Amino acid sequence: MQKVIVEICRAFADMSNKKIGAILVFERETLLGDVAATGTVVDASISQELIVNIFYPKSPLHDGAAIVRGDRLMAAGCIMPLTQDNRLSSELGTRHRAGIGVTEQSDAMAVIVSEETGAISFAYKGVLKRGISDSQLREELVRYLLSGNREKRDEKSHKIKNIFGRFKNE
Repeated sequence: MQKVIVEICRAFADMSNKKIGAILVFERETLLGDVAATGTVVDASISQELIVNIFYPKSPLHDGAAIVRGDRLMAAGCIMPLTQDNRLSSELGTRHRAGIGVTEQSDAMAVIVSEETGAISFAYKGVLKRGISDSQLREELVRYLLSGNREKRDEKSHKIKNIFGRFKNE
């Protein structure tokens, strides 16, 4: 997963510098198969080159979102649900509204590059962090992608301890 994070950060830094608009959605516990079905199945290893090619202007899949499942790019050109929050800044376009929307309706995370400014944003649980650096992006991805696995392990460990503790006390 660390290699995937490095490739994604490189791609987003490159797209940010070139002002190439993009939205990459990271599936977590809530499966996004229905959303993925609105796009084109890719099912490929993640690389900087692949991500940049998908979002390159006028490429067939650049307009929609790409979905990451685990360490694979599952689909691209996907249509995301838009947030219905009308308190958001009018500066935010469809990509940002889609990034917020999918994170309001699932436990997914979304990373967005603004086509107008090149700014990188990160959405999780319906909250958008705008204008983050590529090093901040790396920190966010490590926190949410790698610590999520740690949380699952800790939760399983806690359940096992509770089960053994219960048997011990009976």
